[in-house]
Amino acid sequence: MRYAAAIGILIAGGAIGWIARGQYIDKPSPYEDFVRQAAMAHAVYTPEVRHPVEVGADQEQHLVNWLSKRLGSELRVPHLSQLGYDLVGGRLLPGNHGPVAQFMYQDSKGQRLTLYVRTSDESSEETSFRYDRQGKVGVFFWIDGPLGYALTGDLSKPDLLRVAQAIYQQLNP
Repeated sequence: MRYAAAIGILIAGGAIGWIARGQYIDKPSPYEDFVRQAAMAHAVYTPEVRHPVEVGADQEQHLVNWLSKRLGSELRVPHLSQLGYDLVGGRLLPGNHGPVAQFMYQDSKGQRLTLYVRTSDESSEETSFRYDRQGKVGVFFWIDGPLGYALTGDLSKPDLLRVAQAIYQQLNP
């Protein structure tokens, strides 16, 4: 009888543990994939010399119209020349939740930044910048209304934040 009770308790404990296994495990941030994908796209395309973008800055209006149509949301391209960065162009990329836009900028030394833009599952009226480091690059990311943004570059955190704030101010005059 004691053995049967012990086996019953063991089985019940195992069943309870199995059911509750996901309750106390740290779940990844919903932004983790977004940040990782932005950093990966940055790493893949910024070293390119001949084909860093699909559509160059000389066709900016076409680029904006095309990417806006594909994302299903009106996009605007921030201009960062006051910070020393000129638009190189952009491209369409696949994302976990549909198409994603990537805009690339470059300074006079060849240093590149990318702005990764996706439609967001969670609309937010309150924008807060968050920072993550993925290998050698920093990523400032935020949700603003229906869009999520990730600015990626090999800059110090304060310098990257300065660019992110300039982008936010242009997108929200």
